[in-house]
Amino acid sequence: MQIKPRQHLLDIWQAAARHSFDDGKLVWGDTDGLSSVADAERLLCLLYPATEVPAFRLDQPDTTERDVLRALERVGSRLEIPPNLITALSQFMRTYTGPDDSPTFAGGPYFKPADPHEELTYEQGKLGVVDSYSMSVTLCLATLGFLKVYESSTTRPEVRKAIGELREATNTRLTAAMISLLRSFTVNVFDAESEQGRRLIQVIGQNRQSDRAVLQQFSRRFRPLRATIIESLSRGIQVDESIRDESQLFECGWAWGVVKDAPKITDLDVQAPGQPDGIADRLPYVYFTVVALDGIQDLFSDRTLTLGLLDADQQKLAEALRLRWELSQQYWSAIARFGSERWPLEDLPWQTTGLRLESEYFSLTVAAILVHDLIRRKATDDDLTRTVAVMERLADRGRITSRMKRDDPAVALHDPGVLMPLAGSERSGTLLQWRMTDFSAQLLKRAVQLAALSRNIDAQDRLLRLAEQTFEHLWDRRMEEGEGAGLWDNARAVYPDARGLNRRLSWSITERVTECLVAARNLYEQQPIRSPELAQLARDLLSEATHLFGKEQMEASVPADGNRGRAMRSIESRLDHARSLVDERPATAFALALPVLQELDTLAQARGAATQEV
Repeated sequence: MQIKPRQHLLDIWQAAARHSFDDGKLVWGDTDGLSSVADAERLLCLLYPATEVPAFRLDQPDTTERDVLRALERVGSRLEIPPNLITALSQFMRTYTGPDDSPTFAGGPYFKPADPHEELTYEQGKLGVVDSYSMSVTLCLATLGFLKVYESSTTRPEVRKAIGELREATNTRLTAAMISLLRSFTVNVFDAESEQGRRLIQVIGQNRQSDRAVLQQFSRRFRPLRATIIESLSRGIQVDESIRDESQLFECGWAWGVVKDAPKITDLDVQAPGQPDGIADRLPYVYFTVVALDGIQDLFSDRTLTLGLLDADQQKLAEALRLRWELSQQYWSAIARFGSERWPLEDLPWQTTGLRLESEYFSLTVAAILVHDLIRRKATDDDLTRTVAVMERLADRGRITSRMKRDDPAVALHDPGVLMPLAGSERSGTLLQWRMTDFSAQLLKRAVQLAALSRNIDAQDRLLRLAEQTFEHLWDRRMEEGEGAGLWDNARAVYPDARGLNRRLSWSITERVTECLVAARNLYEQQPIRSPELAQLARDLLSEATHLFGKEQMEASVPADGNRGRAMRSIESRLDHARSLVDERPATAFALALPVLQELDTLAQARGAATQEV
């Protein structure tokens, strides 16, 4: 199934508007168990394309296109859509603001008690989580960009007042989310003889070398990164002093929430929003690290920088987050590619060290960090090709591109998903878990990102084929009727023989598919990959065509023969056009040159036949 970003985004917008808006007003639905993650995802399904895709812009009503207006008719008319979105966003900001006027980042029903006999308490539902911090960064930046452009398009006093209030609330939430991300980053240092140490050595060594040899390689490979972390101790990174001992192993990344005893951020020019005490263990999760990386990179996007969306304090926080962003990418990318032969990432499924879990989902999250790093440092063809192969194997093992077997355990990747205990959450009462059901959407997102990065025709072709197969799998999982029709998720639609699958509205999957379509649109906006071989062939064809055209121009023409004159002008125009494309689009230039050569040959044959008759 070919990915058609414009049409598919319009379909999602229409379904999301039908579900969430009534006469221009946002319908929150059940007010029990609010989740700032789910509600941010819901709003981003509309706002993210509106701020990232020029054809979907809503901040300049005079330029809003007709098919966009038809898709969003439940949100309002051309002039009503922006104010109604501002009202919806303001409701979100108010809903997730605590009694002390500080933003809250409640995970809500996304938290699941590890003991099925226990119930999630009200206080546990209010706990903050990295998913919410990261999603809030993306939502707040999209909101600020939307407001900055729309403000110049309206003169209505009540709307301009609402814009000012929303901007203030959004800036406060953005600052709080960035602070929470800083306080959720951790470096975990542990001994090679500990259970976690032995497990890490097993993962990266793959039982091919002695533990001592693997430890020595780890020490050498991570010496520069260890030095950077030690140097960063003075820049707010909290880590045990034992990091200086090269016989110690370590991991870095994001815990599931603010870590226990994380210091408060105090060096801002204005009073920082409330900073609740953390309870998370100092244990990095690859899943939450990927989630954090996705949000943090929006702080450095061209749109953020061009519109100047960050104030002075936020720029300071962004630089601190950039350091942690780079440390995490470098660490997990090196772990994924550790050694000189088979990568640990290629040894599926990935085993987590701290939690002693293994799943293809964790392989995908490590691959996602590797994708971030490959994009950052412009990957080599070898790294890219090997990563493509991992993605293809994950699609096969996840039964996205292969047939489901009887009682296939792989279906559990999609429903009920992968459960992950949140270390330290027991301090709030019972141990909590986090459920991840977006395996297919994450795979699609990384495949599209890699395709945009690739400059290798074969690798990009494989990635596009994988992306199209994964997208078809996901598109078939939309709910067809009832609440949430046209949205996700109905895994039974693609696994009809599997037992116990549930049909439920998932804003998590819906938002990620929306992100994938925006990424696909950006991919198609790029110039196609240039083939040097085809470029040379195109030049050879054009050289011959230009020569024959010059020869044809020397032939006398019948004065009354206007057809020949028009044909010669057409040939000249097409040759000029083909020559202008030969460097960037050699295949198009090649295709344009062929009919020109055929037409020149036809003219030559016609002239030869006329000469023989005379």
